[in-house]
Amino acid sequence: MIQNQSESELYTERSMSPPTLSRRLLVGNIHVLFNPNRGDIKLGQVRIFLERAYELSQEWGDIPVVIGGDLNSLPQSAIYQFVASSKLDIHLHDRRKISGQLEYPSQCRGRFQNQNPARYNVLKSISRSLLYRWSDEERRLATGSGGATHVQHQLKLSSAYHGVPGSCRTRDNHGEPLATSYHSKFMGTVDYIWHTDELVPVRALETLPIDILRRSGGLPSKKWGSDHLALVCELAFADDIKGI
Repeated sequence: MIQNQSESELYTERSMSPPTLSRRLLVGNIHVLFNPNRGDIKLGQVRIFLERAYELSQEWGDIPVVIGGDLNSLPQSAIYQFVASSKLDIHLHDRRKISGQLEYPSQCRGRFQNQNPARYNVLKSISRSLLYRWSDEERRLATGSGGATHVQHQLKLSSAYHGVPGSCRTRDNHGEPLATSYHSKFMGTVDYIWHTDELVPVRALETLPIDILRRSGGLPSKKWGSDHLALVCELAFADDIKGI
């Protein structure tokens, strides 16, 4: 973060190795493949993205990282779990359901579902006890190696929206927005902002409540120019917060 510097000073600083005490952060953005049936490609895209973010962070002196984008994956999904927990065993998941798009179609989670939670948990437990078959090519795309069954990244990421309490009209049980996209075939959350431990979310812009979204008839509309709602958050450096 650079303030009150001339162009020549900026050029000089960029040509030098980064000072360790300067305020720097890395911001990355991604739009993951939509196709729900190609969970291998989707997971591979996220894996490569996070690997590159970590490499750049280390190259610049282990600087904080902010990740944003459309993961085309729901908060209940294995891809969300991978980002949040840093690891995933792909053989515990069907590649066609790894993004949650087919498993939780066109819904607003939690309070807007007419499902039996006990039955769902039993089915989930049974499915987790089975090992799903992935071809060598699918494993290679997902993990980077045809013989690997696990993926892992080295960033310790937290969701910015999860870290800031929000309204029950706009948030789900994960703390994520109930919906960031709404069209004729889908209403739900696929967009996120993540950050590393050196940053703390201070506040986040709430998305539109479900009832207002439904009255819009779908996105984009005359009033809303995109098929996704914008996510906005304010982050602070954790050491600044501790010093207050």
